[in-house]
Amino acid sequence: MLWRRIACCVAASWILVGSTAHAQSPSRLEAIVERGTLRVGMTGDYAPFTAFDSATSTFRGFDVDMADGLARTLGVRVEYVRTTWPKLTQDFTADRFDIAMGGISITPERQSKGLFSTPIMQEGKTPVARCKDVNKYETLTDIDRPGTRVIVNPGGTNEQFARAHIKNAEITIYPDNVGIFNEIADGRADLMITDASETRYQQKLHPGVLCAVHPDQPFDHAQKAYWLQRDAALKAFVDNWIAKANKDGRFAKIYAAWFE
Repeated sequence: MLWRRIACCVAASWILVGSTAHAQSPSRLEAIVERGTLRVGMTGDYAPFTAFDSATSTFRGFDVDMADGLARTLGVRVEYVRTTWPKLTQDFTADRFDIAMGGISITPERQSKGLFSTPIMQEGKTPVARCKDVNKYETLTDIDRPGTRVIVNPGGTNEQFARAHIKNAEITIYPDNVGIFNEIADGRADLMITDASETRYQQKLHPGVLCAVHPDQPFDHAQKAYWLQRDAALKAFVDNWIAKANKDGRFAKIYAAWFE
């Protein structure tokens, strides 16, 4: 039986999950195993979660390692589907991939269209600015003044946050989420408000030039998770896999490799 193929790839404690899901046929989880591929949607422009190397046409990053681990547990290979933040929801609803990974934040709009896994990270939005200007941008009131140049990538929660909270400062939409931080470093923009994890990573990449502004005390609270097509069996499998990865140390090992 198909579920015996799945069970041989996972711990015995997961067999009950598989048996229950089989009764809810048709199951996307079954289709993934039958197909032999897990289709993973990624933007490839949000390091260290995901980065796309155009020279080799490959992805690398924290969530790439996580996706590879999930696929191995399922006994299938990964098929990466490149998307963009403005097209992420459109591609998801068009069923171009089974799961979206790569620093995906939980939002009500996304929840209305699919399921989210157990959260893998808790954080929020905070500024990243040139180190000499850190004290100038500690609050939203400090930032939201005429003359302040806020830069943001289009189509995701960063733009949504900026549109909701910035009314007086200048907002510039910059399409390249990889090169956007050079705009700040080179003085063409003053700051970007993004996820605390990204501000820490950019501070690491630009030592002494870019600094995260109070990343331990972000302006809001958000959770990152994996966005799944609506299938109870798939969600149960992914949630169990995350729990097991946390328990046996695999998650911590991958996290340390990319964030510490």
